[in-house]
Amino acid sequence: MSIKLPKSAMSLKQFMVYQDVLKLYRNIMRSIRQVPDKTDREYLRDWARRDFRANRNVTDEFAIKSLIVHGENSLRELRRNLKLTK
Repeated sequence: MSIKLPKSAMSLKQFMVYQDVLKLYRNIMRSIRQVPDKTDREYLRDWARRDFRANRNVTDEFAIKSLIVHGENSLRELRRNLKLTK
């Protein structure tokens, strides 16, 4: 007896990439919460959401990994700037 997966089921590789994207999004949102100015915090939150939504339909694995690297670099820069403000 074999189990048939729905056509929309993700492969393990796709699932791992999805988890990386989700982790990046959460880390960015957590870091944005530390921004002291409310206006800047709202701007950054909207920017992050808009950026993730704009790339929501990207399916090419190389493109997704490139976007993750770009997001991680942006997160590092945000964290570095937050350290400078404290």
